[in-house]
Amino acid sequence: MAALLNSSQNVFHYVVEWGILILESFGVIVLLVTGIISMIKWLKKEPDVRTTISQGILLALAFKMGGEVLRTVIATETAELVSIFAIILLRGLVAALIYWEITKEAKIEAMYNNGKLPEKPAHFHRAKKETVEQP
Repeated sequence: MAALLNSSQNVFHYVVEWGILILESFGVIVLLVTGIISMIKWLKKEPDVRTTISQGILLALAFKMGGEVLRTVIATETAELVSIFAIILLRGLVAALIYWEITKEAKIEAMYNNGKLPEKPAHFHRAKKETVEQP
């Protein structure tokens, strides 16, 4: 019975370690893909580069935080748990700041589109549409 419990504990440990690896790898992939997409948008001078990169970082942080939460399942020492908690706390704060920035940008864009702002802020400038004069 002890051998079965020990082997199932080892299997559980490996499954959790693989889960951590997969989640953190997705976080890295999301961040790299978002970075590339944002660079392309920046080179094309598209207006939503800041929002794109912010949303990508937020999604990547969510995957990384998922890996950290899984890491708490297999943590055995108090110092390790404190370290994991600190990492989760810091990533959570960064995610909250990025979310706040995204919502602030969306509110400013909405205010401009509704005519409540007379002029767009500098980082919202888009390519001017050519107007066709009516005869």
